[in-house]
Amino acid sequence: MFATALIVFRETLEAALFIGIIAASTRGLFRRTHWLSIGVIAGCFGAVGVALTIERISTLGEGLGQDFLNIGIISIALLMLTWHCVWVSTHSQETIKTAKRLGNSANSGLNSLWALSIAVALAVLREGTEVVVFISGFTSGSVQSVASMLIGVVLGLVSGVICGVLIYAGLSKIRTQHFFTVTNIWVLIMAGALAAHLAKALTQSGLVQRWADPLWDTSSILSIDSPLGTLFRALLGYDASPSGLQVLFYMGTIIFISCAAQQVKRLTQKS
Repeated sequence: MFATALIVFRETLEAALFIGIIAASTRGLFRRTHWLSIGVIAGCFGAVGVALTIERISTLGEGLGQDFLNIGIISIALLMLTWHCVWVSTHSQETIKTAKRLGNSANSGLNSLWALSIAVALAVLREGTEVVVFISGFTSGSVQSVASMLIGVVLGLVSGVICGVLIYAGLSKIRTQHFFTVTNIWVLIMAGALAAHLAKALTQSGLVQRWADPLWDTSSILSIDSPLGTLFRALLGYDASPSGLQVLFYMGTIIFISCAAQQVKRLTQKS
């Protein structure tokens, strides 16, 4: 039961923190909750669909079907998050002012929220899929009862959601003048973490073999399976033994988005 709860908690925490940070970064936008709810619901249905067809998916692409699915999900989520990072740096404050002033404009913030809705759906789908895969592998040949496993799932799910809510509540307490700086940086870090996950998925599938060796190993200092390691993984994309490709994707994505956002902001100010 404890092992099942830990697996579900780890994956739920990642999805819950992702949603919590996105919700905080779009605070004040009209119908924000509506769009994010659509993303969560769509992701849950997608995860259920994957759970029902996981065996068939695994046989596709000469056994790489699951890897291809994971790579596709992460790639699209990263694209949506990149779009938001660039958009929010140039339009967030003016959009929130407009939304608060008009109060009934369905188009306020729509350009960012539809992308975030997709990103949220894919985050829930990805973590839900990993839960299905991990639990299936863990319970294969296990002697634990179905009731014990379900209790573990519920405990992990509730604990992960609570942590996500606490993060959102904490971000909501930040003063307005510092709010966007904090949330924008955090969303940027999440984009880097997604890129690192993509690099790891590419190397694990064998599609990319360059720079696949670990650059360092900090497992003895902070294990990724420890409570603190799990939290850092969810918040910062921490990996105890990242490959060169992961570090390259992580830093490259952060630098690219930062430069792109600054360029777009300059062009917007000129126009």
